[in-house]
Amino acid sequence: MDSDTVSSSVDHSRTAMPETLAFKSPMKNQINSCSSICVRHDDPGHFLRVLYESLITGGLAGVVVEAALYPIDTIKTRVQAARDGGKIIWKGLYSGLGGNLVGVLPASALFFGVYEPTKQKLLKVLPENLSAVAHLAAGALGGAVSSIVRVPTEVVKQRMQTGQFASAPDAVRLIIAKEGFGGMYAGYGSFLLRDLPFDALQFCVYEQLRIGYKLAARRDLNDPENAMLGAFAGAVTGVLTTPLDVIKTRLMVQGAGTQYKGVADCVKTIIREEGPSALWKGMGPRVLWIGIGGSIFFGVLEKTKQILSERSQKSHNS
Repeated sequence: MDSDTVSSSVDHSRTAMPETLAFKSPMKNQINSCSSICVRHDDPGHFLRVLYESLITGGLAGVVVEAALYPIDTIKTRVQAARDGGKIIWKGLYSGLGGNLVGVLPASALFFGVYEPTKQKLLKVLPENLSAVAHLAAGALGGAVSSIVRVPTEVVKQRMQTGQFASAPDAVRLIIAKEGFGGMYAGYGSFLLRDLPFDALQFCVYEQLRIGYKLAARRDLNDPENAMLGAFAGAVTGVLTTPLDVIKTRLMVQGAGTQYKGVADCVKTIIREEGPSALWKGMGPRVLWIGIGGSIFFGVLEKTKQILSERSQKSHNS
């Protein structure tokens, strides 16, 4: 997820939104009015509407990215899982896609169902110059809550990507039979170690870039601009968290063999046996995957939010 909410690209002057800018500006009201999914704050159903729209936008964006870029993710996983001198298999690059989508949909929806309401609440209570804190905290909290679904999904996906199982149902059944239910959460600590900073940084960078871009352009962003900022935020965050992703992958795919006894032991063993550079394995496909994925993800996310906001506004006016 290794992936994500963000600002609506439609300005609705009638919508009262929380303060989101980290600095004063004549454009503040315009940007604040489209800083989140458009709903009226005096609406008694505000929270439920935000939650509903966040679930839809997050789930749709997550599924689109996973389906479009799954082969790159598979290559990244196989490169990271290979020991020194290990051969990379280039066949079956879509192994585990179906089962992964089944998990990605609720996981992505859950992430944004937590992220967006949390972000809006924090932006409302925090000073303007702490907007980045609101984005960081909301991203980390969304990642923590959604990990309940994301970790089992990731375990099954990566075991299938590395050729350990032929189907998702077989993977779930055999993992539980051999490792117990806890096997579905293998590498949970390393997953949080990677995904909490990743989610927090990616969404904070994207949100802050979007605010600054709007101020500079003095207008709403179009779809290509949203995609460009999403790609940049994803690529930068992907580079910074690559070592954490390598550790997470090794712990998740090891199965019952327990070659690594934990995060610290995994780091020591990799450095001792393969050298420090092994912690950066798969950085190329990871950055490519998350960079392109970020452009698609945030592009789909913003467009879906715009459509839902327009429908919500029309429904309210009628």
